[in-house]
Amino acid sequence: MHARRGLLATILVLGFAGATYAGSLKYDLDKDGTLDLAEMEAAAGAAFDRLDKDSDATLDYKEVKGRVNKKAFLGADPDKDATLTKEEYIGMAERLFKAADVNNEGTLDARELRSRAGRALQRLLQ
Repeated sequence: MHARRGLLATILVLGFAGATYAGSLKYDLDKDGTLDLAEMEAAAGAAFDRLDKDSDATLDYKEVKGRVNKKAFLGADPDKDATLTKEEYIGMAERLFKAADVNNEGTLDARELRSRAGRALQRLLQ
């Protein structure tokens, strides 16, 4: 129950401005019109690498500001060290992916990517 509330809080506090389905099509490597978990994980890993400006293998809040707010950031930081590792960042994206995948097919289509969780996920992948 706490995990669900944490995920809901993450979804509610993420900024959604500028996230579009068209932007996530670039991550659709097999060009099937959907985003699967492997494609999303690769995109989240690439986003992490782009955001890690100081190359310390972690992201602090300043590095992710604008993608998540402080509450969502802290919720994705289970070890409470005030940074996100690549695994923690991808884990946050995976939780959003699963929340957006309402039909449990393991892929996100255009409708699912337009959902609240889908838009939040797209924000992380930018």
